[in-house]
Amino acid sequence: MNNCIFCKIVSGEISSYKIYEDDNYLAFLDIFPATDAYTLIIPKKHYRWVWDVENIGEYFEVVKKIVNHYRNVAGHESMYSMIIGEEVPHAHVRIFPGDDKDHSNKLYTFLEDTKSNKPMDIAKAREIQSKYSLIK
Repeated sequence: MNNCIFCKIVSGEISSYKIYEDDNYLAFLDIFPATDAYTLIIPKKHYRWVWDVENIGEYFEVVKKIVNHYRNVAGHESMYSMIIGEEVPHAHVRIFPGDDKDHSNKLYTFLEDTKSNKPMDIAKAREIQSKYSLIK
C-alpha cells in the first residue's frame, strides 16, 4: 500500500529499530514509545486489521515467541498486549513489558497516556534494541 507507514518500514523506505524479522512478520520499537521496549509486531503483507491476517495462528505464534523472549530478558512475567488498530491502517499488535510489582496501576496509566510526545532518543532506542532483539 503506497501511503502506509508500516509498509514503508517493511520495504526499508523508512528505517526502524528491528527486534524480530522473518519472511512474513516484523517487530520493531515504536518511535514514540509509552514505555521501554514498546514494540509493534506486524505482518509484512498489508492487511487493514489483525483479524484479516490469513494465517492468524502463525502471526500469534510470532507474538508469543517475542513475548516469551521479553519475559526472559526483563526477568519478570508481566507483559501487556493491545490490539486497537485505529492509529495506523495496517494490522499490528502492541506489546510492552509490565512490572510485576505494580501491574494494576501500570496498565491504566499507560492507557491514559498511550504515546510519548517526543521521539525516542537514538541512544536509548539502540540500547533497548540490543537488549531485547531476537535478531542476532
